[in-house]
Amino acid sequence: MGTKKVAVIGAGASGLPSIRHGLLYGADVTCFEASDDVGGLWRYKSHETNESSVMKTTVINTSKEMTACSDFPPQENLANFMHNNEMLNYLKAYAEHHGLMKHIKLRHRVLNIERSQNYEKDGTWKVTYQNPEGKTLEDIFDGVLVCSGHHAIPHWPTPFPGQKEFKGRIVHSHSYKDHKGYEDKVVVVVGIGNSGIDVAVEQSRIAKQVYLVTRRGTWLIPKLETRGLPFDVIMNTRFFSLYKLFPPSLLNSLVEYRINQRVDHDLYGLKPAHRVFSAHPSLNDELPNRIANGTVRIKPNIKKFDGYSVHFEDGSVIPHVDEVVMSTGFSFEFDLIEKGKLVPVTDNEVDLFKYMFPVATSDHNSLCIIGLIQPFGSIMPVSEQQSRVFFANLFSGNHIIPRKSQMSEDVVNKKEAMAQQFVKSRRHTIQVDYIPYMDELAELIGCQVPILKTLLTDPILGLRLFFGPNAGYCYRLAGPHTWKGARNAILTIDQRVRKATTSKPEPTNYTIPLLISTLILFAIIFFSM
Repeated sequence: MGTKKVAVIGAGASGLPSIRHGLLYGADVTCFEASDDVGGLWRYKSHETNESSVMKTTVINTSKEMTACSDFPPQENLANFMHNNEMLNYLKAYAEHHGLMKHIKLRHRVLNIERSQNYEKDGTWKVTYQNPEGKTLEDIFDGVLVCSGHHAIPHWPTPFPGQKEFKGRIVHSHSYKDHKGYEDKVVVVVGIGNSGIDVAVEQSRIAKQVYLVTRRGTWLIPKLETRGLPFDVIMNTRFFSLYKLFPPSLLNSLVEYRINQRVDHDLYGLKPAHRVFSAHPSLNDELPNRIANGTVRIKPNIKKFDGYSVHFEDGSVIPHVDEVVMSTGFSFEFDLIEKGKLVPVTDNEVDLFKYMFPVATSDHNSLCIIGLIQPFGSIMPVSEQQSRVFFANLFSGNHIIPRKSQMSEDVVNKKEAMAQQFVKSRRHTIQVDYIPYMDELAELIGCQVPILKTLLTDPILGLRLFFGPNAGYCYRLAGPHTWKGARNAILTIDQRVRKATTSKPEPTNYTIPLLISTLILFAIIFFSM
């Protein structure tokens, strides 16, 4: 198809692999990054900013192996759950290793993306941007990948009665940087998602008292599973995904029973009305300990504010509150693209084929959104897989993505499936199951994980593909742009997981414990029927 000129908007965890795969296809890639460095969300900003940001102490919620890019395994000595600074260094090392920096224009802010005058003929886009000197420039591109993330616009819910007159301070978790200034204060944290729990746990070490407010409760998933291994190394496997064969009610009951054996959610005030697979899980190992020692106390939804006091729906009152942190999530919008008219968003709901392509531009599919998903697992391998779909389609002449009617049908089907499974919420509009969604994208690319073939030709690898973690490397064994290091990366996952916590050379083999646990699980199912 000849050389394609492609723009990538954002040099974060979604933008960097997008540049990488564009280069693999031979595209002429230019990445526009508004800030002065790469890393996006994972580059901690100590100042107030309109960019996405993390807390100073934020640690990733998915393990390093399941977060890694498909051709860049993390170093053995990196923590299994990396601190944000380690995550940033990993991304910078990835960019350096693959020579991506020379394709990135730092301090270049994109102002507008719109279809060019020749769009109907060639599918090109006009990108208007501002350079570091403040000059506004334009350029034409054959394709555009928008990798700007969805954690930059704080969502403020409808104010509670008396909130505007509250005499303490109220901030959104987006503006919360660290614990400084909260020492010996009474703090209320609103929201029991991952950011809310992280704030409450951190505050509980230095505040006078922390109250964690939740409307619905949550199912708390530990990051560490059997034998202290990362939960996603155990759960995101082909073998474990056979749970889909079980009746949903039975599956929910089994998982809830296991979770409650660790921490009784009713006893700890966490138990929600919804089932465990009906909402995005909250991941944390520390909260139960904080509740047990009384430094965090669980409260129902706020009824009203009154001066310094906060009243709750159960009739309880905290007479004096100093600080309130609203951990109420984020909104996303795409005003950057034709002033928001091409990709309209209502309460975080958006119509995109595979959460990527606007149906309105199905004639070329030369623009897509990368990373606008919330998986049961890490977002980075999914973003990378999405970028592979984009470039495979672009260089095929738009022959991979189905026609407009099929795209629209897929959008409707996904919305219906989501409504059937999840509690209705702004949080559950871009939810995907990690392995099924990765496989959907792999089918479009032609890089399906070759389990059956590998079982015959390379049994050791084949068994690992089925019983081991479904890391991004698995999708580089077949299809376009295979990676010769994929086999070794897959077979050495255990080694890198182990070396993160011990220097002992013995390899960790969790396949046997996993098989034993599965046999026990099947026995429970059999005798409970």
